[in-house]
Amino acid sequence: MFVPGDLVLLVDNKQRRYLVTLDPGGQFHSHAGYVAHDDLIGAAGGCAVRSTRGATYLAFRPTLSDFVLKMKRGAQVIYPKDLAPILMLGDIFAGLRVLETGVGSGALSMALLRAGAEVVGYELREDFAARAVANVSSFLGDAALDHYHVEVRDSYAGIDETELDRVLLDLPEPWQVIEHAAKALRPGGIVVAYTPSITQVSRLRDELAANSFVMADTVEVLHRSWHVEGQAVRPDHRMVAHTGFLTHARLGTG
Repeated sequence: MFVPGDLVLLVDNKQRRYLVTLDPGGQFHSHAGYVAHDDLIGAAGGCAVRSTRGATYLAFRPTLSDFVLKMKRGAQVIYPKDLAPILMLGDIFAGLRVLETGVGSGALSMALLRAGAEVVGYELREDFAARAVANVSSFLGDAALDHYHVEVRDSYAGIDETELDRVLLDLPEPWQVIEHAAKALRPGGIVVAYTPSITQVSRLRDELAANSFVMADTVEVLHRSWHVEGQAVRPDHRMVAHTGFLTHARLGTG
C-alpha cells in the first residue's frame, strides 16, 4: 500500500507520466483538474484514480528508469539506455569499490548502488553533488547513503582512493584521469567512460594504451521502439539514437 512520502508514478490515458511524492492533504494538479494525495495513500500499486475533472490515472511505484527520466536534475543525466550497458561493461556487482567521477544528478550512482556497489563520487560542483545525494536518498532511501560518499573535488588533480575495483568517468576530458585511475585500480580493474564526442574517444583510447590498459573497446547503444497496433506493425518514426559512446578497458600489469 502507498504511504506518505512514497514516490508514485501517475500515468494518464495518453501514456503521459507524472512523478509525485505523497503528502497527506496534498494535491497533484494538471490540465485535467487535481488528484488528492489522500486518494492514493492506503491504495495498492496499479490502482486507478480519478481527477476532479474525470480524468483517470493509473498509479504505480516508479522504476529506476521512470525516476531517472522524471527526477529533478542539476546536470544532464545518463539515460537508461546507457545505464544498463554500463553496468554490464563495468561488470558491476555487490561489494565492489567503485569511484564515479562526474556524478551530475546521480542517475549512474543510483544504478551502481542498486547493484550493491560501494560508491565514492567526485563532483566539481557543490550544487550537483547535493542534487545527486538528494536524488539517491529520494529513490533508494536514506540507508543507501551508508554506501555512497560524494566529495566536491576535481578528479583531474588526482584520486585519493586506492585498491578500487572500478572507475567510471563522465567528464569532458576523461583522459586527464586515466593516469590517476591506473594507480588507484587493482590489477585487472575496469574503467568505463561515457563521452558524447568521438574525438573524446580517440584521445581517451590513446591515453588508455599509454597507461597499461588493455582490451579497450568502444560501443554506441541505439534504442528503437516499435509501433504495434493490430496488424499495423512497424518501427516507430522516432528513436533514441546517439547519446554517447561507452569505452571500457581493463588494467594490465605490464
